[in-house]
Amino acid sequence: MDLILLGGPGAGKGTQAKKLVALLDIPQISTGDMLRAAVANGTELGTKAKAFMDAGQLVPDEVVIGLVKERLGEADCKSGFMLDGFPRTVAQGESLERTLTEAGRTIDHVVSFDVDDEELVLRITGRRTCGKCGAIYHLKYSPPPQADTCACGAVDLQQRADDNEVTVRKRLETYHSQTAPLISFYAERGLLREIKGTGLSPDGVFEKTREVLGR
Repeated sequence: MDLILLGGPGAGKGTQAKKLVALLDIPQISTGDMLRAAVANGTELGTKAKAFMDAGQLVPDEVVIGLVKERLGEADCKSGFMLDGFPRTVAQGESLERTLTEAGRTIDHVVSFDVDDEELVLRITGRRTCGKCGAIYHLKYSPPPQADTCACGAVDLQQRADDNEVTVRKRLETYHSQTAPLISFYAERGLLREIKGTGLSPDGVFEKTREVLGR
């Protein structure tokens, strides 16, 4: 099964991807992982990507598409794959479509996790991480055993710098302007499977995801 996961920041793509990897036995592929692996391995595309990354610039679509093509050609992708965080724009979606057609493959399902913006802001801004042991909490949904104190005893719960409300809302603006148009793009192709995730637990979202995938 060849899948794409869509959804705004904090919509739960990463959480659901881990569950789907276990269910479907296919690799989860993210552009971040691919870029880091290509750079570490010193591949031709990795070297090109590194030059842009070192300069603080976005890696061009043609380089990212090349990395995707390389990754999908690896042995663990023969029985399926799950793209998380790619494509991010309609242009990338069109390039991916051409790449898969050349390889004789097609996307089976595009799962879009639809969560209200205000809930996404609450989900992200409420996250806290223990600076000592790395445990992750949420002030509303999974609070620490004591205020500002981890189960390990450390009084060192931290908020990621980019988890503040101003940054989160900017990320949501970018998602709506650049990535959300992919919803219509894939709906027109009959591939979109939309999951309404507002107010649902991760397990509740996973049950709905299994339903739309027929698994």
